[in-house]
Amino acid sequence: MSGGLRANLYDGSQPDGDILGVRAGDRVEALVRARPPRNFLDPGAADVRGYLSRQRIDVIGTLRSAELLRPIDHPPLGFMYRLARARGDLLARLDRLYVSDPAQAAVLRAMLLGDRSFIDSSVVTAFQKTAAYHVLVVAGLHVGALAVFLFWACRRLRLPLAATIFVTVAALAVYVGIVQDRPPIFRAALMTAFYLLTRPLFRRIDLLNTISLAALVLLLWKPSSLADSSFDLSFLAAGVIASLALPWIDRTSEPYRAGLAHLGDATRDAAHAPRVAQFRIEMRAATQWLAARLPQRLRPHSGNFVTIPLRAGLRLWDVVLLSTFIQWGMMPILAQAFHRATLAGPLSNIPAVLLTSLIVPLGFITLATTFAWARLAALLAKALSAATGMLLASVTWFSHWPRVSYRIPGPPTWLLISFFVALICLAAASRDEARRRSGRVARRQLAPLIRPPEWKSAAVLAALTFMVATCPFAPHLERGKLEVTVLDVGQGDSIFTAFPDGRTMLIDGGGLAGSEWVGDSRSGPDIGEEVVSPYLWTRGLKRLDVVALTHAHHDHLDGLYSVLQNFRVGELWIGRAEETPAFRRLLAEARSLGVAIVTKTRGRTFNWGGVDGEVLWPDDPSAVSEASNDDSLVLRLQDRQLHFLLPGDVQQKVEDRLVAERAPLAADFLKVPHHGSKTSSTEAFIEAVAPRVAVVSVGESNPFGHPAEEVVERYSDAGVRFLRTDRDGAVIALTDGRQLSVHTFVESHPN
Repeated sequence: MSGGLRANLYDGSQPDGDILGVRAGDRVEALVRARPPRNFLDPGAADVRGYLSRQRIDVIGTLRSAELLRPIDHPPLGFMYRLARARGDLLARLDRLYVSDPAQAAVLRAMLLGDRSFIDSSVVTAFQKTAAYHVLVVAGLHVGALAVFLFWACRRLRLPLAATIFVTVAALAVYVGIVQDRPPIFRAALMTAFYLLTRPLFRRIDLLNTISLAALVLLLWKPSSLADSSFDLSFLAAGVIASLALPWIDRTSEPYRAGLAHLGDATRDAAHAPRVAQFRIEMRAATQWLAARLPQRLRPHSGNFVTIPLRAGLRLWDVVLLSTFIQWGMMPILAQAFHRATLAGPLSNIPAVLLTSLIVPLGFITLATTFAWARLAALLAKALSAATGMLLASVTWFSHWPRVSYRIPGPPTWLLISFFVALICLAAASRDEARRRSGRVARRQLAPLIRPPEWKSAAVLAALTFMVATCPFAPHLERGKLEVTVLDVGQGDSIFTAFPDGRTMLIDGGGLAGSEWVGDSRSGPDIGEEVVSPYLWTRGLKRLDVVALTHAHHDHLDGLYSVLQNFRVGELWIGRAEETPAFRRLLAEARSLGVAIVTKTRGRTFNWGGVDGEVLWPDDPSAVSEASNDDSLVLRLQDRQLHFLLPGDVQQKVEDRLVAERAPLAADFLKVPHHGSKTSSTEAFIEAVAPRVAVVSVGESNPFGHPAEEVVERYSDAGVRFLRTDRDGAVIALTDGRQLSVHTFVESHPN
């Protein structure tokens, strides 16, 4: 067969490039366990299969050792392979320039060449919190900075306009070929090319038309792009700039910037609007006042001393407007796609955008210099390092501001539609006012800064923005009913429980075996961030009353770090204290977030909304040195006539003891203990529980053979409806205390 394979190798022992000894274009042979990518079968889970399919990746796998891959031969290189090798050479040159500072090298690899593989997760989180993550993704900002620099350099070299456009577009085409993450940069390069190619027509170019043309071309070529959030964000940002930011720049700073030109020529005052003409008169007076007080040799430059700071201030105002409007316009899409609201975005993006506009051209000049003059390249690298350091320091500082970034559920569809209708109305009013003002300036008439259609649209948009940012809506829960949902988290456990009075509990957070930290990068998905949290956000949840940890094995515990960070959690319930590093780290995380830690042992009870809860195990609260399945927290819930048993990962030893002690095990709904292993679900235990429905949480093709065939047969022989998350997806059980309804994600989403 043929197709695309992505094989990952996680090895922190050797520097990048020294592990495999192969390069782009080489033919290789690998021994790797490959499998089709799988989506988690839960509401809100990411479409991993679709994401990889758009990259022409059909199967994925992990190389367990570099020795399992060897080169076969080196066929003649095609054009794209040559570009890939050029990118590899540039990355290697960056690494050599910053051998002593790999953190800066990682950021520059991302900003210049689109390789985000080596950025520490803490740095990524800081950029996300400050809404500056777009700086790390090669896209419109980077293409714009590079195009402006190339255009300026060519004009300074006095190249004709046609040659300047050709050089700029050709350089952008090569850049698109070299950068690996191509869709965002291709979109930006296409818009830039359309804009530049219309310059020789000597017409005033409407940027909104250019953006629309680029979007139509891409959609005709690939209609599925419309479902890609990065496509939506790219064109939304560009559209907001063209329809809102630029009209406001034209009415605020641009007239004064034009007024600073030929300031000493009083005959030009009449060509400007009255306010700008008065501004010119005052600036000339300031220049004359300053000249009278400067030394003789500096008096000819008095005009520059006045105009240069003013021009810089006006450009800063432009950046403020751009940052504010972009963050405002993109807020609902960011909330929908990434479940994050960032209040510091308009401020934090000002230094981020300014520094990126410097880092991108300076970075490529530095890389180009390495081919000709190593000593000069080292000097430029120091300047580039200073700019990158300022960017990291700025982002880190803003990320430490309290309560400026928080996670939220995605806004409902009606709110999204309302927001963009109001945004379009505001944009239409702003563009209409811009046309009006251009006529008034020609007639030198005064006009108010903002007219009623604009402030009315802005007021409605501000109210809708507040609703997006706060999400003041009730969670999507079945009031008056008890719900127990066993999530598909792969080879792990995570159970969401909602009580009739609206209180909520999450039992365990999942975590995949083999998904470990190598350096500061994870070798697999963060189940808490990528599976459990999105599910909870689809339910409209911002807080959880209780998070319960059954025991401190990684397939139950790892996902809880993200859950504690993403939601306001009232209490963390634990059973037996387990003195392991992972357990201690989780407790420390909970304490730092103000979460109360409550120990629950045998005999403890609670009543929430008429549902009685009882802890059946463990019976000994004393600490142990290592995590054990048999120390799992076992919970039993009773809603009138119906019962639910959630036994964690207890095995035969505890099952036998609970049966022998006649513990109240009978339940209509059972979460199968220990993923259906051979050492659990004994015949006596199944007989004592006598469930109508049993759900086992397992990973697809897991290496442990769970659930064991004999265990499945025991439940089948007992007449139990047996469901498994790897095939059925999330299993949802609802009851009003008299009737039990059980359905699965696959039943609701057959495709």
